[in-house]
Amino acid sequence: MNNSELNQPNIKKLGNFRRQAVRLSPTELVKTEYFQPDKLLPMIIQPSIEGLNIAPWFQENREFIETSLLKHGGILFRNFQINKISDFENFIKAVTSKLLEYSYRSTPRSQVSGNIYTSTEYPAEQFIPLHNEMSYSRTWPMKIFFHCVTKAPQGGDTPIADSRRVFAQIHPTIREKFQQKNVMYTRNYGQNLDLPWENVFQTNNKVKVEAYCRNHSIEFEWYGQDCLRTRQICQAVATHPQTGEIVWFNQAHLFHVSSLNSAVRKGLLAGFKEKELPRNAYYGDGSSIETSVLDQIREVYQQEAITFPWQAGDVLLLDNMLVCHGRTPFRGSRKVLVGMSEPFSSLTEKKIVI
Repeated sequence: MNNSELNQPNIKKLGNFRRQAVRLSPTELVKTEYFQPDKLLPMIIQPSIEGLNIAPWFQENREFIETSLLKHGGILFRNFQINKISDFENFIKAVTSKLLEYSYRSTPRSQVSGNIYTSTEYPAEQFIPLHNEMSYSRTWPMKIFFHCVTKAPQGGDTPIADSRRVFAQIHPTIREKFQQKNVMYTRNYGQNLDLPWENVFQTNNKVKVEAYCRNHSIEFEWYGQDCLRTRQICQAVATHPQTGEIVWFNQAHLFHVSSLNSAVRKGLLAGFKEKELPRNAYYGDGSSIETSVLDQIREVYQQEAITFPWQAGDVLLLDNMLVCHGRTPFRGSRKVLVGMSEPFSSLTEKKIVI
């Protein structure tokens, strides 16, 4: 939701460093390497032979990939000849369980094929801050996949950062307050300013919307002419179910009204009461989050962000709790697809079997 120019994000670039081979995989059909020897995110996997079919290889080496993903948080698969949407779908199916539908949406996307979607369709000039997918909810995907179909001629990178390091770098006083209070997200749908509730919940049936809200501990109320307001208290930090590590895991810095540029913010506040804003974030007890606190959190994200040069055909696999992602502004044509899998719910503290 931030409007930024192409030169705004101050993100560490890895593309200018010579990559160093580390070792061969267990099958010796692929090699693993890094953009820098001392930067282990992302780990890069490339075939050692031409024309290697990634899906069968992955099925035979799933344990190696899963272990590597938990260690590094992100893996970039490069030069595997993933050229079609069906190739991307087959890759995900070889890696994990069934693809997830993008429900309880926060950003505009288009469905491409099945549960493969475009990446967030914000204007090219906007910078999308680092975030963990659906960390504004109590249910989120454990894995998220990005496929670069068309690389933008300028900009359009997908910066990533280790959510463990983000947590560690945030001032202890700020961390403790968020851990104690959590985060409350408020949303208003139906004002032609944000996504309509029919898009967010993927239905035009109010009964289904209400059932979803009750099942996910979301408070809701209908008002005006077909408008909906929701409130939900969610985690500020989370514990990874497999590694036991604590990660910074919320989108307060994205939902809060201070994430908007000054002109848009002033316009909204002039035309709407605070409770009527399309979206906003508070501490879990309903008290205001200090803008200075959010600015400090945004600075940590910026300091920890790492970006790499996309190549057409790349697939980036992230552990969605261990690593956050964003998007830099761009010029020209850019197409990056997204798929998600393995839902986890803090309501039950376990993976959801589908």
